[in-house]
Amino acid sequence: MLEEIVSPLVEWYRENKRILPWRDKNNAYYTWVSEIMLQQTRVEAVKPYFQRFITELPDIEALAECPEEKLLKLWEGLGYYNRVRNMQEAARTVKNEYNGRLPEDYQALLSLKGIGSYTAGAIASIAYGIAVPAVDGNVLRVISRITESTEDISKQSVRKKIEQQLQQIMPSECPGDFNQALMELGAVVCVPNGQAKCEECPVVSACLACRHDKVEGIPVKAPKKARTLEDKTVFIIQDGEYTAIRKRPEKGLLAGLYELPNVMGHLERKEALSYVESLGLEPLYIEKLPPAKHIFSHIEWRMQAYRIKVSSLKKTQDKEIIFANKKQSGKQYAIPSAFGAYAKYIKEDTTR
Repeated sequence: MLEEIVSPLVEWYRENKRILPWRDKNNAYYTWVSEIMLQQTRVEAVKPYFQRFITELPDIEALAECPEEKLLKLWEGLGYYNRVRNMQEAARTVKNEYNGRLPEDYQALLSLKGIGSYTAGAIASIAYGIAVPAVDGNVLRVISRITESTEDISKQSVRKKIEQQLQQIMPSECPGDFNQALMELGAVVCVPNGQAKCEECPVVSACLACRHDKVEGIPVKAPKKARTLEDKTVFIIQDGEYTAIRKRPEKGLLAGLYELPNVMGHLERKEALSYVESLGLEPLYIEKLPPAKHIFSHIEWRMQAYRIKVSSLKKTQDKEIIFANKKQSGKQYAIPSAFGAYAKYIKEDTTR
């Protein structure tokens, strides 16, 4: 059954594929960077990040040698910062062991830090024409629907099974186009949540889920565990010229990034003022800001915030506090999107 989809799918892809800044460049580095960025972010959102990243770091050597502060700043807004750290570690390996060029070997790619079977398959097939599958969430959905599979796609065994199925039909003359066709179909036609455009699908005649009116119920995925809820109070502490920020620990959530000072729990105004005074600062004005939340994969922050003006930040007794002006906050320090709701209070407005 799956053999039937190869030719029509590749033909459809070549006629309808989106124009993307990393596509059709015959550049393994571009493929790698884009695939890592796309793991948790939509294509349209990734485009400007990709352009900024490769402008500053145009090749593997530049990535390998980039100072961490700059690297994290270039990744700011994409989240999952360990991914770019892993990329840099892999780039250093490639520079030292493969003369600065991603290896033309699936297993060698798989051995690099942060590169799993999907990313290795994407680089190998798209950049080097190696006939191996690249199975992401879109592909899992497409193949599950075509085969009418009700197996749980969150299981590694099911992903492995689909990889094996695709390996058997992988066209040796155009594996990159075939893999991208499957991804593209899942991104723009065979989309999730009851929005599938079956009437536009080039392989609808082979799709068992469509034939039996089961598209909305497939794929099957076990529900995620409930997230841990954490209440936080965030402080925008300023003296007119500078804002207080600090660096997070080198391990754990958002490791090594910069943050606004914050504490667990929701503090009342008096408690918030007492916290600021405990830093050795003299509060002059306090303003409660709108609440915000940020969802991580396993934790949800429920934040309330205070903007507090003090006489001088330099009076602080907390050695971890960094004084950042608005230009520095915007260009130098990587402040994660978890604090995005309060970014306008600490970054320079570049739209004026």
